Amino acid sequence: MFVCLLSVAPALGRADQKPHVAEDVFKNIQVLKGISVTELMGTMGFFSASLGLNCTDCHVSESSGDWARYADDTPLKRTARMMILMVNNLNKSAFGGGRAVTCYTCHRGVARPKVIPSLAEQYSVPPPDDPNEIEIRSQASATASVEQILDRYIQAIGGAERLAKVTSFTARGTYQGYDTDSEKVPVEIFAKAPGQRTTIVHLGIGDSTTTYDGRKGWIAAPDKPLPFLTLGGEDLDGLQLDAELAFPGTIQKMLSRWRGGFPNAAIGGREVQIIQGTAARGSRVKLFFDKQSGLLVRVLLYTDTAVGVNPTQTDYSDYREVAGVKMPFRWIVTWTDGQSTTELTEVRPNVVIDAVKFAQPAPAMPPKSTAQ
Repeated sequence: MFVCLLSVAPALGRADQKPHVAEDVFKNIQVLKGISVTELMGTMGFFSASLGLNCTDCHVSESSGDWARYADDTPLKRTARMMILMVNNLNKSAFGGGRAVTCYTCHRGVARPKVIPSLAEQYSVPPPDDPNEIEIRSQASATASVEQILDRYIQAIGGAERLAKVTSFTARGTYQGYDTDSEKVPVEIFAKAPGQRTTIVHLGIGDSTTTYDGRKGWIAAPDKPLPFLTLGGEDLDGLQLDAELAFPGTIQKMLSRWRGGFPNAAIGGREVQIIQGTAARGSRVKLFFDKQSGLLVRVLLYTDTAVGVNPTQTDYSDYREVAGVKMPFRWIVTWTDGQSTTELTEVRPNVVIDAVKFAQPAPAMPPKSTAQ
């Protein structure tokens, strides 16, 4: 769900090569100027996660079916603008401009921050650590190095020799998420080494296409604020990571500044080993490997927004062998705007894929209005 301070401006559906700037696309942008459309939407997701609110909590109820109504001012929108300025000034004056304070610092998932200590929380058993929040301890000694963990992963999925023989694949299956009202719809994936990937989700209102051609990325979808979006900056890190993880034989070269030394953690009751790297455009990436099997079970991507850092979590499962290589047939992506599940039913390795599949997609056709 989006928590938006915006409205779509007219006549901006053309396929520009540069990422669209928020104020060129939306009306009534007063504070969050100069950022891309995708960063603005990520910022709305950060508000949602921080305050536990959705779109219509901050906007008028009519906005859920009409992008233009997001421009309407409401008391919560005016408060949000003041809060953004307050937090920016606090970080500048007290923390040298570093982002030490965000919306989440005080709100912690509730609309009204608590001001009285909870004795129940103070004297109860603390909850287990969130593995996503586990960081390197200064005195921690790594039980396994980054190289050892990655080498074990390569062996677990088939070995370097077999991985090198898989250079492309197509896949079919189902996709469900907030954009399908949790209904399962068909999905197609086209992937080619090195680092090319296109995903087409067949929504009831039209196709949603996400493409990364090895250098540039785009989204063409009928449910987005524009029928075509050119992605840039850290938004491309996520697309590139997905494309390269489809052919993980060279995983050690995918990221830079690798770090180990994280304490062991658990996901779903199973111990995991955590390592971290940095993507090409600066995004921090954590990878979680099942300690017993060596398989990759989670990837956590951190991208910057105007008000804080957003996590995007991808959980992999149901590994099956394809051409001698183990591939996940199910993954769940969770981010501050929603969650989606992809389940594959068919994977065809080493097929010839027309280059047009990785070219810039055509703008999506907007759905026909049902308003009376």
